[in-house]
Amino acid sequence: MPTQSIPERSELAARISALRQAALSAESYLEGLGSRHVAPRPESVAAMNALCGPLPHAKTDPTEVVRLLGNLGGPATMAISGGRFFGFVIGGCLPAAMAASWLVSAWDQNAGLWIASPVAADLENTALEWARELLGLPVGIAGGVVTGATLANFVALAAARHRLLERLDWDVEAEGLFAAPELKVVVGEEAHPTLLKSLSMLGLGKKRVVRVPVDRQGRLRADALPHLDDRTILCLQAGNVNTGAFDPAAAICPAARAAGAWIHVDGAFGLWAAASPEYSHLVKGFELADSWATDAHKWPNIGYDCGLAFVRDEAALRAAMSIRAAYLERSEHREPSDYTPELSRRARGVEMWAGLRQLGKAGMAEIVERTCAHARRFADGLREAGFEVLNEVVLNQVLVSFGTAEQTSRVIARLQSDGTCWCGPTTWQGKTAMRISVSSWVTTEEDVERSLAAMLRFASQPSA
Repeated sequence: MPTQSIPERSELAARISALRQAALSAESYLEGLGSRHVAPRPESVAAMNALCGPLPHAKTDPTEVVRLLGNLGGPATMAISGGRFFGFVIGGCLPAAMAASWLVSAWDQNAGLWIASPVAADLENTALEWARELLGLPVGIAGGVVTGATLANFVALAAARHRLLERLDWDVEAEGLFAAPELKVVVGEEAHPTLLKSLSMLGLGKKRVVRVPVDRQGRLRADALPHLDDRTILCLQAGNVNTGAFDPAAAICPAARAAGAWIHVDGAFGLWAAASPEYSHLVKGFELADSWATDAHKWPNIGYDCGLAFVRDEAALRAAMSIRAAYLERSEHREPSDYTPELSRRARGVEMWAGLRQLGKAGMAEIVERTCAHARRFADGLREAGFEVLNEVVLNQVLVSFGTAEQTSRVIARLQSDGTCWCGPTTWQGKTAMRISVSSWVTTEEDVERSLAAMLRFASQPSA
């Protein structure tokens, strides 16, 4: 049996020592989440600046590097992994996904090709099928794992661009958009900026889109749709980022499909309502679309970064995304790089596999239902105290006004400074509001009551 050389033993010892220090630092960090300010204190941010100076000339021991990062970097983080961060639609990483992330780093796999990492490719494929089933999407569709909803929208819309232009005898991947036939893109007035960014990156423009009026909850009005045809990409929204509302897909999709339009769904968090028997009615009709974009680092709480793109037309997706080179050895298996913009990338599909395996169908439904119940509790408590909740709380989003724009902004500033919880500002149809997004598996009833008490305390304080 071969023995390790002294350099090999030294290299292994360095890796293990650094990992052990990371485990110690992570354990200390997680243990302190319940008692720390949700936002980092100013002095912690200032201390973190010691990590940001010039690059040292000499080497630094890896264990010392990790120790410094834990001691100075940890206190300067936002406590998203805790139960009282409600600023964005994101939540704490599931234990299995977090631990799998460490393992993925130790494996150091390139997930672009099956031959480079069979485990990364096969577990990604399995996780995509699990997610497809949870989301209630059609059997046999294709999917890819990307960084988030921006790239998921980009991938799906690239497939749409390919197919619609191919129908018009135009090869957009080869010829670009110079002198290409014109396509029409239809979006709601409340389309998320990541969707518009994706359209701009694809050369379809975010200014030239046709915008459809919405109702008071941000739902696209089916009666206001323009003429749709086989040169049209129609973008619907499953879960408005402010109100949680869903476009009326069941009323729109049959006629849009009959017209030959490509229907794309931006469902960064809302599509996961399909996993809950209590909320699955909200996604009725969205299964009729041609493509879907969502995040696994939102409701499933897989951790960063993990977005999902699904496309009914696998050939269109592969045509838009696949890459070929003589040195890229291909197998008879699914090649992940045929479905995403990236060739070299982290095996994030393994982390998604681990998180979904931990949850199962019942656990995914429980996350959706429990966080939505927390959102209703926030809304009820704020209304009972006399404050205006601006949205119909159909999912996990709550918009509240504390009076004038100045009063609402003051409450938000005091709440963020206090550190009990963290909520951010928004403007909803001309009115300043505080947005409460409840997405984390970690959030408890105690977290909600403690946070609600802080909100009401600051809302009742007189102006300074």
